[in-house]
Amino acid sequence: MPKIQWEHLPRDKWAHLRDRAKERQISQDDLFALAEWKREDPDVPDGDWYKDFGTFKLCGKGRFPSTFLLRGQVARGKSL
Repeated sequence: MPKIQWEHLPRDKWAHLRDRAKERQISQDDLFALAEWKREDPDVPDGDWYKDFGTFKLCGKGRFPSTFLLRGQVARGKSL
């Protein structure tokens, strides 16, 4: 299984994640929870996946994170 590629994330994907975090008001505490999970260097599947943090979800496809969703929004793919 691949690992999330944070360091080599294309610039447009970084911009999208930043914009969604701001637009959806992902809190600093939520981003710290994401950072803690990131430190675990989790495996992700090749297809669609998401990690539910309770107040938000991080969604991705393969090794790349793709967007943030709010608690009530439906994510697709494998739950991590």
